[in-house]
Amino acid sequence: MTVKEALSKLKSMGNERMFAQNIKRGVDKNQFGVMLGDIRALADKIKKNHSPASEATLATLAFELWQNEIIEARLLAILLIQPNKLSVKEIDDMVKSVKFVQEADWLNAYVVKEFPQKESLREKWMSSKNPWAARAGWSLTSGRMSRNPDGLAPDQLLDRIELEMPSAPPEVQWTMNTTLAQIGINFPKYRKRAIDIGEALGIYRDYPVSKGCTSPFAPIWIKEMVKRNG
Repeated sequence: MTVKEALSKLKSMGNERMFAQNIKRGVDKNQFGVMLGDIRALADKIKKNHSPASEATLATLAFELWQNEIIEARLLAILLIQPNKLSVKEIDDMVKSVKFVQEADWLNAYVVKEFPQKESLREKWMSSKNPWAARAGWSLTSGRMSRNPDGLAPDQLLDRIELEMPSAPPEVQWTMNTTLAQIGINFPKYRKRAIDIGEALGIYRDYPVSKGCTSPFAPIWIKEMVKRNG
């Protein structure tokens, strides 16, 4: 499949309702309004049609889609990219060129977290002035807190969160808050301090939550997960 064919297919799957929802979420008009499930289905179809011998062709398609400004083209590219084929500079440039939360979250989940050299970028990104890089850095840190915390210093991270989170861009606050919650959930020694910081900052205290979902407000989140884990 060529880039032109992929864009044509994406355009044919767009609908006005999704387009309007994306606008409310902060996406500009450079979109088709395609449902995320349909993008996933198209990615699966493309990958199935590429044999191992044509991996270079698939990589080229993914790269060219990423260069496109249409959001669905970038989301499709994320699902086609092979993280282990990227260089440090390429993934750094990708992370810093993000424009939308959904794009950032897919890139972090499907590419950044699978990148072999991600740890070399984690701390660098956490101190970046680029909000999307900082979001990625804190996302990696929260993941390590829940799965592989060896080598991390929860007390120092709490110091940073307490100092930096109030003035951090909204994009960064979200993953800093996730790190705060993961520290409180996974480290009894620092639980009270994590809860106290969350209470003092008050970030996401009034965040709207659907019935049955857990609030992202760190004190509530921490207490609920500790309760569930027994």
